[in-house]
Amino acid sequence: MPHSFGYRARTRDMFARPFRQSGMIKMSTYLRTFKVGDYVDIKANGAVQKGMPHKYYHGRTGRVYNVTKRAVGVRVNKVVGNRIIHKHINVRIEHVHQSKCRLGFLTRVKENELKKKEARATGVRAQIKRTPVQPKAAYTLKAKGTKPITMAAQPFVDLM
Repeated sequence: MPHSFGYRARTRDMFARPFRQSGMIKMSTYLRTFKVGDYVDIKANGAVQKGMPHKYYHGRTGRVYNVTKRAVGVRVNKVVGNRIIHKHINVRIEHVHQSKCRLGFLTRVKENELKKKEARATGVRAQIKRTPVQPKAAYTLKAKGTKPITMAAQPFVDLM
């Protein structure tokens, strides 16, 4: 049982760099642009200690509320007791990535806009709502020239 409770306690694997990705950070990390309102995933980079978030926020998704030269302010939800608190943390850009959580929603919005446009042109109402997968339709199995076989479990025989 560990006895120290430091800021980076028990983060040996969490903050470790992936296989064959240690060393210098790619320049593309610094060329990404973040805007207020973007969803970002917080993923601490062990190669940079400055501006590293607390281990609690590693793997969390938040929303950018402030952008500075080298860092972004992220609003993250944290469950404390029986309530959710909006935490504001400042994290350097090495430790954040654009989130893909809204990708499916945004593609669906674009598809719906195309459907609406086509519906206006044709005059037919567009089905935009998502529907769950329906059960398969019934069908009749045709067995030409084969006799059905009745199958049953064999009785258990104890050989001892």
